Amino acid sequence: MTDLLRVATAGSVDDGKSTLIGRLLHDTKSIFADQLDAVADASRRRGLGDTDLALLTDGLRAEREQGITIDVAYRYFGTPRRSFVLADTPGHVQYTRNMVTGASTADVAVVLVDARHGLVEQSHRHAAVAALLGVGHVVLAVNKMDLVDFAEEVYDGIVADFDVLASQLGIHSVTAIPISALHGDNVVEPSARLQWYAGPTLLEHLEEVPVTDRNGTVGARLPVQLVIRPRSASHPDYRAYAGRIAAGVLRVGDEVVVLPSGRSSRVIGIDTFDGELDEAGTGRSVAVRLADDIDISRGDLLAAVTDAPTPTRELAGRVCVVAERTVRAGDRLRLRTGTRDVRAIVGAVADRLDVASLARLDADALTLNDIGDVVLRLAEPVAVDPYRASRGTGSFLLVDEASGATVAAGMVSGP
Repeated sequence: MTDLLRVATAGSVDDGKSTLIGRLLHDTKSIFADQLDAVADASRRRGLGDTDLALLTDGLRAEREQGITIDVAYRYFGTPRRSFVLADTPGHVQYTRNMVTGASTADVAVVLVDARHGLVEQSHRHAAVAALLGVGHVVLAVNKMDLVDFAEEVYDGIVADFDVLASQLGIHSVTAIPISALHGDNVVEPSARLQWYAGPTLLEHLEEVPVTDRNGTVGARLPVQLVIRPRSASHPDYRAYAGRIAAGVLRVGDEVVVLPSGRSSRVIGIDTFDGELDEAGTGRSVAVRLADDIDISRGDLLAAVTDAPTPTRELAGRVCVVAERTVRAGDRLRLRTGTRDVRAIVGAVADRLDVASLARLDADALTLNDIGDVVLRLAEPVAVDPYRASRGTGSFLLVDEASGATVAAGMVSGP
């Protein structure tokens, strides 16, 4: 069975993200003949000499008309070695929130750079978002090499600039690849026009790059979504706690603590639709039976006793504002993390990230697409982990109390 790699592509407007994904789908024979015929017809109607593979991913009418990406488009394909989910994220600055969505579950971020222009402000922004979300690997795809005569010195200059940026952001795994998405150079097949480059093609690299360990670096974490008590004649005493494992591996016999109450017990059974399991890993939906009858409800967290987080009523987090509103100290919102939902007050806005210079600037408010640090005070204790240790229990949403609309997506940086 092949494993799954989640890939997010990002880049400035017209850097060729949609064309790159279209090229990957086309050259791996992952599209149907009628789809290709439809794209070819649409290209001819536009007066284009060649088939515009970007039309395979630009699905919204506004995207097709403007030749840009607005929404996050997901495409799926596979090779004998691996299956892929590709998220084509927008390049415009006003759609930074969409990139946050696309990159939030990614194992690899492919940052495209136009070889003619080098790194631009959006390159900084997209690299910063990838670092912020803890994406394990970044691919620097220097695109449109055909428009700079496949010049090695142009490529080397861009790679050197990006290495400096990656070092500033704390990105430790970067692979640079020169490509031409329009003509297919170094996307799936090696290019005879890039003989000075001795590395893998983009697809070869994506087939080889290690999949990020989605278990995190913490013990088992299970946010309780539902308490199951059928009270049927066949199961008069059955009681289980259902949810999706957010981090770690849960095993029968493990000692767990219920948070925020602090009561502890032992796992005596792990049930699934397919039957009982001895253990279950991150992402698996399960119903857990415990040795003790404890008062547990939706929003509680079952955590490994060995490294359980300490419930807190104040936490620090880094947020990206995704709504057209201002976030400032004193705002009353709701914080949602896992299955827990509590009232929160923004205690302080600590700073704002200037994505062009990567400087952290003093700020008293954050607006749409801003990234910054905040301190939150909570009406009830929550059990969370630092985001760097666990994406599943280190992420949260800030939600408008009245409308229910998401205001910001956040990552826990500390209590």
